[in-house]
Amino acid sequence: MTFQTKFPQGFLWGGATSANQVEGAYNLGGKGLSTADVVEFVEPEDRTSMKIPFPSIDEINHILKTDENRVFPKRFGIDFYHNYKEDIALLKELGFKTFRISIGWARIFPNGTETEPNEEGLAFYDRVFDEMKKHGIEPLVTLSHYEIPLHLSKEYGGFYSREVVDYFAHYAKTVFHRYKDKVKYWITFNEINSLLMAPYIGTGLVRDFVPEEKLLEAKYQAAHHQLVANAKAIKACHEIIPDAQIGCMVIGMINYPMSPHPEDAFAAHQDMHKTFFFTDVFTRGAYPSYMKRFFAENDIHVNMEIGDEKLLRDNTVDYIPFSYYMSGVSARPEEGGEKAGGNLLSNLKNPYLDASDWGWQIDPIGLRTLLNMFHERYEKPLFIVENGLGAFDKVEEDGSIHDPYRMDYLRSHIEQMKEAIGDGVDLWGYTTWGPIDLVSFSTSEMSKRYGFIYVDQDDYGNGSLKRSKKDSFYWYQKVIASNGEDLA
Repeated sequence: MTFQTKFPQGFLWGGATSANQVEGAYNLGGKGLSTADVVEFVEPEDRTSMKIPFPSIDEINHILKTDENRVFPKRFGIDFYHNYKEDIALLKELGFKTFRISIGWARIFPNGTETEPNEEGLAFYDRVFDEMKKHGIEPLVTLSHYEIPLHLSKEYGGFYSREVVDYFAHYAKTVFHRYKDKVKYWITFNEINSLLMAPYIGTGLVRDFVPEEKLLEAKYQAAHHQLVANAKAIKACHEIIPDAQIGCMVIGMINYPMSPHPEDAFAAHQDMHKTFFFTDVFTRGAYPSYMKRFFAENDIHVNMEIGDEKLLRDNTVDYIPFSYYMSGVSARPEEGGEKAGGNLLSNLKNPYLDASDWGWQIDPIGLRTLLNMFHERYEKPLFIVENGLGAFDKVEEDGSIHDPYRMDYLRSHIEQMKEAIGDGVDLWGYTTWGPIDLVSFSTSEMSKRYGFIYVDQDDYGNGSLKRSKKDSFYWYQKVIASNGEDLA
């Protein structure tokens, strides 16, 4: 018996971006401020550590009053707002089948509380989706990608407050009605499990709304509200766009035990719950029993309204979109060890793995493992909507950019995706992170580049914004054209 290790016909190859990392034009077209617009660039002392803001309202107001002498890269992005036609044409040349973008919520509802949407914002995304259609590219659209209207954060503490659930539902229904004939693939929240480590970025929570000793409870309250908002959006999407596919995204992370010690193995098992709690709820439709014990042991009381459990149960995802960048190592609390750099769910350093310039541990086999874990646990279609290598790129005197390290990284992960398909995993597509250089989420810098397309801009927004093709552009073009068969 032979096993299929080829990508299926119709596999959705492409790339992924977010509004706050590429669009710019933060004060044009009627857009309001978002939580991302007050995250400033600070010259890094250590590139392997993340800058995770958790401001107070006073700190946000101070930033807004003194912002003339500061740099806010997510306000200017790479000016996709004015360059989307050129950029989408380049993605067409790459051979993209799909392009993942996000809608800036504050571009549609500047404060988040309005009854009527901002027509200029809606019209902008009409133009973007029409341009994609013109080039035969399927939109994959995220509703909230690490930003919400800043007003909702300052007034309500973001998703910590129940009111924001209905504001999100109104926003979701608005864009579903507007783009029902243009968008069939939707994602509600980007990396929803990130809120456990970054509550401001993930949910809009600011320090004023909760005392420090109750922060863990507040995170799970915000998580519940986001999960309810996710269910409401799924319900609306299925009613408004019956043939749509909608999912909720998580950071895909696997954890290995530091040793064969049973307590290390159980620590790894528990760390996996940082992902599985969310996927269990939005895929199976109910809170898992292990979280009920966790809440009891940590004196966490999550307020649920009548009808929430039924809403979660009746409105589960059609597919599971997730990011994958690295794996982690877990150990007993008393065991020490060198910390790994990396994304929000990073743990101890793994001596068997290489790492990127930013300390992210490179583990392609971990992707195959995670794909199988998701498949066996849920038996739902999967979609890798982020994967990539952030690295320093050098522009040669002749303008060429040689990035074999990026091709090596992506090749090794694509090979493991093929193996997972051979294992029986139902994998719909693969969108690499940042196909065109963009502002880094974690460090707000341009120096950390992911793209096949180079953008002439530095960390402070200086540069011509000229787009240039790297060596990896032609490599990925060949990968897509061969449906993943030619990886040389």
